[in-house]
Amino acid sequence: MQEWWRSAVIYQVYPRSYQDSTGNGVGDLAGITQRLDHIAELGVDCIWLSPIFTSPQADMGYDVSDYLSVDPLFGDLDDLDALIAGAHTRRLKVIVDQVLSHTSDQHLWFKESRTSRDNDKADWYVWADPLPDGSPPTNWHSHFGGPAWEFDAQRGQYYLHNFLAAQPDLNFHNPDVVEAILETCKFWLDRGLDGFRLDTVNYYFHDRQLRSNPAAQAKPQVMATDLYGMQDNIYNKTRPENLAFLEKLRALTDQYDDIMMVGEVGEVGRRSINIMGDYTAGQNRLHMAYSFAMLSSDFSAAHFRDCIEGFQTGAPDGHPYWSFSNHDVIRQVSRWADHAVSEDSMARLTCAMLMAFEGTIGIYQGEELGQTETELEFAELTDPPAIRFWPGVKGRDGCRTPMVWERDAPNAGFSTGTPWLPVKPPQAAKAVNQQGAGSIMAHYKKMIAYRKNSPVLTQGKTTFFTLPEPLLAFTRTTTDATLTCIFNLSKERQTVPLKAAADVAIGAAVTLTDDTLTLDGNGYAYLSHGAEAPF
Repeated sequence: MQEWWRSAVIYQVYPRSYQDSTGNGVGDLAGITQRLDHIAELGVDCIWLSPIFTSPQADMGYDVSDYLSVDPLFGDLDDLDALIAGAHTRRLKVIVDQVLSHTSDQHLWFKESRTSRDNDKADWYVWADPLPDGSPPTNWHSHFGGPAWEFDAQRGQYYLHNFLAAQPDLNFHNPDVVEAILETCKFWLDRGLDGFRLDTVNYYFHDRQLRSNPAAQAKPQVMATDLYGMQDNIYNKTRPENLAFLEKLRALTDQYDDIMMVGEVGEVGRRSINIMGDYTAGQNRLHMAYSFAMLSSDFSAAHFRDCIEGFQTGAPDGHPYWSFSNHDVIRQVSRWADHAVSEDSMARLTCAMLMAFEGTIGIYQGEELGQTETELEFAELTDPPAIRFWPGVKGRDGCRTPMVWERDAPNAGFSTGTPWLPVKPPQAAKAVNQQGAGSIMAHYKKMIAYRKNSPVLTQGKTTFFTLPEPLLAFTRTTTDATLTCIFNLSKERQTVPLKAAADVAIGAAVTLTDDTLTLDGNGYAYLSHGAEAPF
């Protein structure tokens, strides 16, 4: 029997922004529980919760100060238990973000570590002496701007932070750290979670020799915070020791039934696909991995084909997780607007594409509404890099604004108080209670159901056709069935001659004659046919 996660559709919930049950303006676990029917009715298989652990919230929960408790902002352990129980009653799995590469500087481990060079936790973080001129130990950059090193006067040393200075990196070369992290994961598995989404999974280890990175071989597309991309980041992440740690994590999860781990590979381009392959190879590492490969502005048939074929080649026994949006990037409908006939046509097209891809599929909350990026003023921002580098960088707040439930209710039904990020009219217009027959939400339900009821889409292998841009086309095949999927990634009509007879199983903006398939802008079709391929 195929494991549940291999063909699953996973729905990401950003807890701060889903449903506020208390009126304090911040979403919480009880609010998510209130909305479980909405998630279940979409037909998805699993909920991924962004971090809910105790945190000062310097980076919205990705700075954990206690791995074994729920932040009071979101509720408590009982609220999490109720959410898990409610989800399981609805046949939904629940996984939670695990942020293991770094902690908050308010974590008790770090507070002890920084007191001296010889305490019990002295070597639990990455500490290093200044260079003779007082400068940082390496040239490594932080993702959020500036050096990846912060000087601590108490120890007279620098500590490593790949993100905010308030997020010091753990020293995974220390076996005590590895054991402590494994114990925290065991705590949550014992509590009934169905697995983990592992944040920045290729950042656990650093180069022990503290070698500086070389310059990037290709000139990066530099933005205000992208000094990071000007280096070939070979010494500060994706170190070979990562693989042994992943094997330890897998050995832990294999002690439980039906557990799944999906890792976020913090890398772009072909390298990210190669890392996905390494991290999912065999049966003793991650169950699956995803990268930012499909979260960029690139919207071409060649790009999507390269991502999928690259994974097929690099990880023939691995398993991919594909998504177009999450809490860190501009929403797909807005990100790819230049290629869209309309917002709705892009929402329908990208849903149909995802549901046709081989592997596991991820949806970010609000995508089922065709939600767009929220335009924010500087005074409304909460995201650290956006505040630091405004106006050159808009940051991540625009994709994190609250879920909208009722168009005309205060804050679109998200909260009776003042929400932590504003709900604006363009987003409220797409509220759940506006999504009737023929809506984007109805489209998502239909496409998810079609995928789940189609063995060829949940189990079939992928073979691409070579068609001119902007046409993406491939066949999904099992021993019993074949389905050909074709997508027009442009606003212009495209016509394709047919070599064999076919029928449209499901599609939009498509016309089929005996010898021609015509796709209007953003049109798509799933084609059923005989043994001979239609193109």
